[in-house]
Amino acid sequence: MLKRGGPDRIRLVKGHDLRTTTGEEISHIVIADNALGNNAELTNALIDAKFRGVKIETALDSVEKLNRKIWLEGLSPEWLILADGFRTAKAHLRVKRVFDVIFSIALLLLVAPLAALVALAIKLDSPGPAIFSQERIGLNGKRFVLFKFRSMRQDAESSSGPTWAAERDHRCTRVGNIIRRCRIDELPQLINVLRGDMSFVGPRPERPYFVDMLKSEIRFYDLRHYVKPGITGWAQVMYRYGASVEDAYQKLQYDLYYAKNVSIRLDLLILLKTIRVVFAREGR
Repeated sequence: MLKRGGPDRIRLVKGHDLRTTTGEEISHIVIADNALGNNAELTNALIDAKFRGVKIETALDSVEKLNRKIWLEGLSPEWLILADGFRTAKAHLRVKRVFDVIFSIALLLLVAPLAALVALAIKLDSPGPAIFSQERIGLNGKRFVLFKFRSMRQDAESSSGPTWAAERDHRCTRVGNIIRRCRIDELPQLINVLRGDMSFVGPRPERPYFVDMLKSEIRFYDLRHYVKPGITGWAQVMYRYGASVEDAYQKLQYDLYYAKNVSIRLDLLILLKTIRVVFAREGR
């Protein structure tokens, strides 16, 4: 990575050969400082290098390729405006919607017996409804009601107020612990997919309370709401279970990568990774 004034500062030597100060030939330069206009010598050297075949890219582009996430610390409004991506073709949205409808109906019919048994087990295990409903923020900031099988006590937040769910949450019931490990608690969200509130793949929808808090803590957090939320997503298969502002910050980098590179191929990759996560019982 090339940093102005750093130990890897480049220099032009006789014959216009671009090398590091240690004499190594340069074939690839990653620019970490966007203020190239303040250093004419460096700017000219980089232009010269590019026209002689050296690959030059920004740190944002490099991190995206290497880690498959958007480097949030280096993100700027200018880059968001000028960068490729962040445009979903209407044909892709139509295909995705058809997929969502067909497979949500098929899965609802397939898992109906299991869902009935889970609902009965929840009712017998603890007082309260089997289906848990909660308001979430969806596409373009629209609010909707998300459905899940109840995995916690009915009074889980009566004294604490809104609290993030933890990987090993003490508020979970006995049945709740089982269905969360197997991801069975997510099954009622097939109704949300069928209704069009959600898709199979997309950023996980968050509660309004946490959205308001995270928007004030994390730059560009609201950008994730330009994509329809999903049952599973790129952040869920690439990052551990999160229950903090720092975790939300890290996950946003993956959500923005998905928003920039959304495609049927990426959706299929996420679904395959989700299957592996479920069978490995890796909570995310």
